[in-house]
Amino acid sequence: MSTNILTKRIEAARAKGRLALIPFLPAGYPDKKRFWDEIDALDASGADIIEIGMPFSDPVADGPVVEHASLKCLDAGVNLKWILGELAARKGRYQAGLVLMGYLNPVLQYGLEAFARDAVSAGVHGVILADVPFEESDRVHAAFDPHGLVLIPLVGLNTTPARMALYGADAKGFVYFVSVLGTTGVRASFDTTGLPAHLKQGLETAKAAFPVPVALGFGLKHPDQLKELAGLVDAAVFGSALIRHIDAGGDSKGFMQIWK
Repeated sequence: MSTNILTKRIEAARAKGRLALIPFLPAGYPDKKRFWDEIDALDASGADIIEIGMPFSDPVADGPVVEHASLKCLDAGVNLKWILGELAARKGRYQAGLVLMGYLNPVLQYGLEAFARDAVSAGVHGVILADVPFEESDRVHAAFDPHGLVLIPLVGLNTTPARMALYGADAKGFVYFVSVLGTTGVRASFDTTGLPAHLKQGLETAKAAFPVPVALGFGLKHPDQLKELAGLVDAAVFGSALIRHIDAGGDSKGFMQIWK
């Protein structure tokens, strides 16, 4: 079986001696036109994988920054049909791997198999569904796998080694490790003074359980945090920090220059 492009992108970064960079931006933010300019800039500035948020009205895992951005996008009329249509029009434009991140309800409304078919046709490589546990993932895999669309596992500090082994048995692309018990962007999981022992232990457990790269997300606010992660993870995800940067008048090109 060929290696998924998401894995390849992370491994290519690792071969260069650095963590893969995975920026996240809700689809349509800060507005529907500028969003695509920001995605172009992220890709041109060296993002290895780009996560595009699928805005949802009840984003239980998102902190206030991402939630506010997502609700703004919903108010502007962003939905899955718009996201996939716009991506399809740009297929082949991006060097980065493309991942959609969100919740199951909009995907079910779209239709699991139709979503998988249209997502792959639009150039999407993987999907993260934050509210789909292992026990409820069979129907998603049944729809995604025939199209080669990867369902990326989401684990965290409260995921036991036995449960990680369940996810790891058939993992593809990469695994997303949540660094905090809570929502995104509310607080740092660690600062520049050092990595907490419980987080280090959790990451070591994940590295042992998964045959695919481990990406750390939730709580990354400053580039200096990346130094603490060397050898423990393969990629870093940042969403709230990018949104704050844009809200403060910056852009994705400047953001990537800070983090590279």
